[in-house]
This record gives sequence, C-alpha cells and structure tokens, in this order.
Amino acid sequence: MQLKSYFRISTPSTSKVPASEVETEYKRLRRQTFWGVTAAYSLYYVCRMTLSVVKQPVIDDGIMTAAQLGLVDSAMLLVYAVGKFCNGFVADYCNIRRFMAWGLIVSAFVNLVLGVLGVVSGVTSTVLFVLFALLWGANGWAQSMGAPPGVISLSRWYPLSRRGTMYSIFSSTPYLGKSLTFIIIGLIVGAVGWQWGFIFASVAGLIGALVVLIFVSDTPESKGLPSVQELSGEEITKTDTKPVRELQKMVLKHPGLWVIALSSAFVYITQYAVSGWGVLFLQKAKSFSLEGATQIIAFSEAFGILGTILAGWLSDTVFKGDRVKPVFLSGIICFLSLAAFLFLKGTYILNIVFVSLFSLSIGMLYCIVAGLMALDLVPRKATGAALGIVGLSSYAAAAIQSVVSGFLIDGNLLSDSASAASAYNFTPVSLFWLAACLLATLLPIVGWRHLAGGARVDK
Repeated sequence: MQLKSYFRISTPSTSKVPASEVETEYKRLRRQTFWGVTAAYSLYYVCRMTLSVVKQPVIDDGIMTAAQLGLVDSAMLLVYAVGKFCNGFVADYCNIRRFMAWGLIVSAFVNLVLGVLGVVSGVTSTVLFVLFALLWGANGWAQSMGAPPGVISLSRWYPLSRRGTMYSIFSSTPYLGKSLTFIIIGLIVGAVGWQWGFIFASVAGLIGALVVLIFVSDTPESKGLPSVQELSGEEITKTDTKPVRELQKMVLKHPGLWVIALSSAFVYITQYAVSGWGVLFLQKAKSFSLEGATQIIAFSEAFGILGTILAGWLSDTVFKGDRVKPVFLSGIICFLSLAAFLFLKGTYILNIVFVSLFSLSIGMLYCIVAGLMALDLVPRKATGAALGIVGLSSYAAAAIQSVVSGFLIDGNLLSDSASAASAYNFTPVSLFWLAACLLATLLPIVGWRHLAGGARVDK
C-alpha cells in the first residue's frame, strides 16, 4: 500500500502560485520537465544498447554465439514489450518523476552486475549465458518505465497544439542515446574490454536518475498551477471529465490503434535490425574494425534525431496534419538506403551515407507511426495506454527479430566456428530486414486510410 501511494500521481498543491507569476512559473517548470525527461530518456538508451556494442568481443572470446546473443536480446525485448504495455496503463495514474527515476536506477544496477560478472574470472560460458538472459530480461522491465512517463509529461504540460512538435523532439532522444552508446561505449570496450562497457552504462543510468529527480515535475497542479487546459485556454470536453479507467477501455477497443500497433511492429523490426546487428554486420560482412563499425553506426544515429524532428515539422506544417504523406516519402528512402547498406560494399564514408539516410528515414517512420498516429487517436488522459498497446506490439516484434536474425546469421556461417576470422552469408537475414521495411511503409498507409480515419476517439 505504501509503494502504491509513493508512485501515485501527485495531489494538487495547497499553496497556489500568485496569478501574476503563473505564466512565468508555468513556462519555467514546463521547460525544465521537458528537457529533464528528454535527457534522461537518452540515458535510458545507453543502459539498453550496451549489448549491441559488445556482441563481437563476446563472440570472439567464445563466451556466446550470435544465436545465444539473439536470445539474450529477445529476453530483454519480450519483457520490455509486456512491461511497456503494463506500465503504459499504470503510468497514467503515476507520479512520472518517481516512476521514471526508479526505472533508470534499476537499469543501472543490472548493467553494473553484468559488468562485474564479466570481470570476475571462473564463470563458465553456460552460466554467463543464463545470467545474461535473466538479468537482461530484468533490464527490459526497468526500461519499460522510461517512455510512458516521458510521453505522459507532454500531455500533462503541453497543449494539444504543440504536442506534435514536442513529441518529435522527445522522440529523437533514442537516437541521441544510441549515438552516445556507440561512440563512448565503443571506445571504452575497444580500450579496456566489453565488461567495462556495462559498468560505464550503469554510471550513465544513475546520472539520468538524478536529472529526473532534480528537474522533472509531475503535474502543473502539484506545483500550485492551474491545469494545462486552463493555462492554454483549451476547451475541456466531456472526454476530459471521464475516469482514466473508462478512457483506457475505449482505447483498448479502438481498431485503428491496433492497426497502427501492427504497423509499428514492422518499423521496430527494421530499426532494431540495424541498431542491434549493424556493428556485427559491418565487421563480418564488410571487414571494418570495431572502432570503425561503431563510428559508422553512431554517426548515422545523429540523422535519426534529425528525422524525428523533421517528422513533426513535415506532418504538422508542410502536410497540415497529414501523417500518411511523410510516411510514404520516408518509407521509400528507408527501403532504398537499407538495400544499399546491405548489398553494396562501399567505403567508410559511403557506408556512413547509407546508414545515415536509413536513420533519417526510419526516424521519421518511428516518430509518426509509433507515436503521432497513435496519439492522434486517443484522449489526453489515456496517452500511456495508447503507448502501451503500440509498445507491446513493437517490442514483441523487435524481440522476434532478434531471435530470427541471430539464427539466420548463425545458420549461414561459412566457416567452422564463430571465431574472429569467421565469415557469414548475410543474404537471408538481409532479405528478412528488407521485407519488414517494406511492410513498415505499406501498412500504415493502407491502415490509416481505411481504419484509423473516422474512428478517432473524441478528445
């Protein structure tokens, strides 16, 4: 009961901000909250993506195979899928500041334990595999406590007229986190070993938790301010007065949202294919060093940031709220750039161009399909529920991708063992990734026009 009370949404403050100071105080706290959750969520990704950097060293040390690493990856992603669904619904009732901070603390602890396990000698490969799968699965649950409160903070602090733009900026944080991971963790792993990559990630997670606790506020009302509807002059509709539980049931039965969830699943298969296996692919298929491979992937992630920000601007400003046209545009670029990356050798610079174009376009798909399309359909107070439904589908698909990719890579080994000199035939897994990319583009276009349109929940 005490735990439930600790995480429950803050009650309105009895001390009210003077009317003359309301506007200034609102903008100050809103700005702090937004940049607090944005910075913290990027550090969530540092605690999530470490395994993607250390795969090659772990394989080279004979600790695990690509298939085993795929299973470890899938443990995290499957738990994350369930956790994001559950925590999406729970977070609508929660104090987002406390909820988000504790997710980072737990994730940091898991990374620390994995790093220490790698440093300690005498642990067998089998034991390490089991411990990695269990602990990385636990990390999946902790990671699922990041996105829901981050997105809910936008609903609690920003008017609907600005939500698309602010969401696109927030959605860029995964790319920032991935970039930091591939650059910094890549350098640490290359210099002192894969074990220290996990230890450094744990430090980053604790820093993120402090950022949340210092800068993030739960609701305007908890700080003595009026509600965001009153502050922005929005009309309070009948939907706003309904209980959260009733709104969540409406969202759960919304057919258009489930179509978007399926569309998002293929976006995540494509996105996590490159994020999770790109470094290994560059090393094995194109003979880049660990440093070169991590630099190529890290550099490209910066374009993912640009893509997510462009998505909000294009759909809100250029296409006047039309989400389908930017999906079609980005989908074409995504498919062609991914095909070039997978089937053309290319120089160091050319591979940066291929993956940067891919990240730019998949960032747009990620922002629109996995975020804006879903949020456009649901009431403000059920934002977390919508995110949970989309997250369940997306990360379950990402987990399946990880297992399928791992077995397709291992099953097409061209030499006798998974040593540093081993070669793989990446054609089967490349075709799998390209098929997902194609479906990620087609499904939201068809689904949005025939199911989501006209089925919108009245805000």
